[in-house]
Amino acid sequence: MKKIGILGAGTIGTTLARKLAAAGHDVKVANSRGPETIATEVLETGASAATAEDAVSNVDVVILSMPHTGFEKVRHLVAALPQQTVVIDTSNYFPQRGLNPAIEAGQVESEWVQDYFGRPIVKAWNAIGALPFAENGQVKGQPNRVALPIAGDRASDRKVAIALMDDTGFDGYDAGTLANSWRQQPGSPVYCTNLSYDEIGPALAAAERERLPKRRDLSVAIFAERFGPGMNPDAETIIRISRALQM
Repeated sequence: MKKIGILGAGTIGTTLARKLAAAGHDVKVANSRGPETIATEVLETGASAATAEDAVSNVDVVILSMPHTGFEKVRHLVAALPQQTVVIDTSNYFPQRGLNPAIEAGQVESEWVQDYFGRPIVKAWNAIGALPFAENGQVKGQPNRVALPIAGDRASDRKVAIALMDDTGFDGYDAGTLANSWRQQPGSPVYCTNLSYDEIGPALAAAERERLPKRRDLSVAIFAERFGPGMNPDAETIIRISRALQM
């Protein structure tokens, strides 16, 4: 059992809270509006609502489940965590939400996040859509279980993230250090394509860095035109379109 604090109660954060609490972990979850505003469905499997300060207090793992625009509010909390605390970031950079000059200039977005907080971070759960994450988890050993890449500079952090990934119904694939984590960013062959463990390695290797931003922006435009801004279709449609665009 791990003591886990989740900052962010959106779709990914909600699923993480539900699945990790159901797996037996001690989970605290916080949002930007206060614990009284967290929906009861988030807490149905045993997670507890908390303030951001309480969520990161006396925990083994902190999971950031928010867009980059929310980082400023929690920067002081994350930067002050003990060095042994595993910090996992699930976010992705989308310029439509606000331009980041450093990432636009070519810095690997996960390395930017690590620099921003001034401490080691792990990139995980960023390469799957919210609906597939909620609906497509399977128990370990299933032949078509979906695998997701995990990147981080500390091997011990990646090991913890892989174990937690398993508890959420997916195989964790050790993708190495953050320097290569661009291979799991939006637009890559592993992003929202729901591949098996054996398929992840070749897909990461096939990523072409200069093509990722174009594919990312094209995907955003297609989903917005087809389903409306900010709207997503069912899980299978997300996977089918992502595979057509990125593989």
